[in-house]
Amino acid sequence: MMFYRKHILLLFFISCITLTTAQNAFYNSGNVQLHDDAQVGFHTNVINDGTLDNYTGFAGFYAENETRIISGTNRITFFNVEIDALQNLELLNSLGIRNQLSFINGQVITPKNSLNISLDFVDYDFYAGEDNQRHVNGYISLKQGNKNTSNFTFPVGDGVMLRPMSLPHTDKYYFFKGAYFYEDPNFPTNFTANFLTDQKQAVIENISNIEFWDLDGKNETQITLTWNSRSDIASLANQVSQLIVVGWSKNENQWVNLDVLRVTGDLSEGTITSAAFVPDNYEVITIGSLLDDEIKTNNNNILISPNGDNLNDFLVFDEVDEYAHNKLVIYNRWGNIVYQTEDYRNNWDGTSNGRSTINREDKLPAATYFYYLELGDEPNAYQKLKKGWVYINR
Repeated sequence: MMFYRKHILLLFFISCITLTTAQNAFYNSGNVQLHDDAQVGFHTNVINDGTLDNYTGFAGFYAENETRIISGTNRITFFNVEIDALQNLELLNSLGIRNQLSFINGQVITPKNSLNISLDFVDYDFYAGEDNQRHVNGYISLKQGNKNTSNFTFPVGDGVMLRPMSLPHTDKYYFFKGAYFYEDPNFPTNFTANFLTDQKQAVIENISNIEFWDLDGKNETQITLTWNSRSDIASLANQVSQLIVVGWSKNENQWVNLDVLRVTGDLSEGTITSAAFVPDNYEVITIGSLLDDEIKTNNNNILISPNGDNLNDFLVFDEVDEYAHNKLVIYNRWGNIVYQTEDYRNNWDGTSNGRSTINREDKLPAATYFYYLELGDEPNAYQKLKKGWVYINR
């Protein structure tokens, strides 16, 4: 049985294959191997319950008027792959690529409610031809290692738009898997939990309710996310310097600041790179913003200079003497608690007592910190809470 596209030559060894006409599919229950420069073009669906794991050769998936489908119990792997399916290639079983992928027409669609099925870059991570109409609408898995020579960008999107994210290069053998979701994290359709944007660290101002990404992996990495005009970044921040990468923490059940190493672009289009984090510690990630510490007209912004000159040495709130059960929490720009106390008495001088502090007498460096003061049990909620930025000047 031969499958072809134009002048493709078939050279492969067949152990046991069956073309099931009723199912309109190429069915393999044995061992199919492509040798040397063998090429195979599939103009029908593929069902693989056997071995289809090739270290050489070329495979193409083609269709004009129907969705091409790959299914079965075992992953299919080819060396080079070409996708020319106007109505898309749907994966009900994973497809592995050992060398290079060419997007000619159509998208690769995988189930977004399952991490078990993905387009897999097995040994290398080369691909070409991706754009708004040609990308992966679903999960991509990546095996990093010394065969990869550059950063890897996931060619993921939502079907009508390419919305990539990128990982830095590493020589270590790490495995990552990721997808893009054009939907509100408050009401995700492919997850069992809701990622409520009002549940966040105090230093976070806004979180995107338009889109998010899922990145999975047990090894520490950075991530570069992208935005365009559809992302509506202007609703999150007044300037790109406020933007951060945020992740829904599995341990804290809230959005936390993953910080930012660099930002490019403007409010209509750009990229943002996070600090290092472990993806498996977070359900999903997206773009958020810090509270704006540059708004000088905010009366809640305070300057202290704890240098012993008896001028502005302490963080002072006039209201604390009126409330018997106040609580003060100080955060750094990464959302970590650096100081907290109950029954505060206007005596904080920039010394940290956070859980990550080794020396309890550590003096915090000159920087901007966020304070969150609960004043007590007054019925008026606006009287109970004060928050803002405190500048330590040493």
